[in-house]
Amino acid sequence: MKKYKINYGILTFILITLLNTVYAASSSEIELKAIYDISNKASLQRGAKYFVNYCMGCHSIKYMRYSRLSEDLNLNEDLITKNLMFTGQKFGETMSIAMNQEDAERWFGAKPPDLSLIARSKGANYIFTFLNTFYLDESKPHGYNNLAYPNTSMPHALVSLQGSQKNVLNEETGKHEKFIQIREGIYTKEKYEKATNDITAFLVYVSEPAKLQRHAIGFWVLLFIFAFTVVAYYTKREFWKDVK
Repeated sequence: MKKYKINYGILTFILITLLNTVYAASSSEIELKAIYDISNKASLQRGAKYFVNYCMGCHSIKYMRYSRLSEDLNLNEDLITKNLMFTGQKFGETMSIAMNQEDAERWFGAKPPDLSLIARSKGANYIFTFLNTFYLDESKPHGYNNLAYPNTSMPHALVSLQGSQKNVLNEETGKHEKFIQIREGIYTKEKYEKATNDITAFLVYVSEPAKLQRHAIGFWVLLFIFAFTVVAYYTKREFWKDVK
C-alpha cells in the first residue's frame, strides 16, 4: 500500500489562511462593492491626489516610485513635483513618509501599515468598505470607529469630505442596520463614494502596476489572434478547395 507523507508546513499555511478568511468575514458586519477601472487614468490621477493629501501623512506606499507613477498615469515630472511631493524627496525615489514609526505607535497605539499591497491582501471591496463605514463612537480616543475594521486605531482622515454618521443598530440582532448622517461634509454622499472609489482604484493599481501593461498588451494579443484565425481559415480553404 502506497504511503503519503504529510507536508505539515503546507497544511499549516492552509489552516492559517482559512482562519484569517473566516476572521475577516466575521469581523465585518457589512461589505460594500467597489466600482473602479484601473484603465481609467483620470480616476487613478484623482486617487493619487486624494491618497497623497489625506492618507500619506501616515501611510507609505514604499514599493511605488514617483517616476513610475508619472509614466503610468501620464503625469509629467513638474505636476508630480508640485502636487504630490511635499517632503523634499527626489523624483526617482519611492513614496515613503517622514513619520517616525515609534511616534506613530505612541500617538495611535499601532504603527500605520504600508499600503503598497493592501489591495492584494484585503481586496478592493475591503478598502472601499473601510473608507465608507467610519461612524461616531465617543468611546474611542479619536471619536470614530469602523465597521470593516472594528476598534481601528486609525482616525477618520476623510471626515472633512464625508462628514460624520451614526451607526444605527438593529433592535433584535444588535448589528448594523443603517447609517444616519449627523454632520454634513464638503462632499455629497455620491461624490464621496466616487472619491473613495478613486482611492480604491489607485491602491489596486499600486498593488500591481504591471496589470495596466498586461491589460493593454492583452487587447492587442487578442486582436492578433482574431486576425490570424481569419487568415488561417481562408488559407485552409484555399489549400483544400480542390480536395473532395
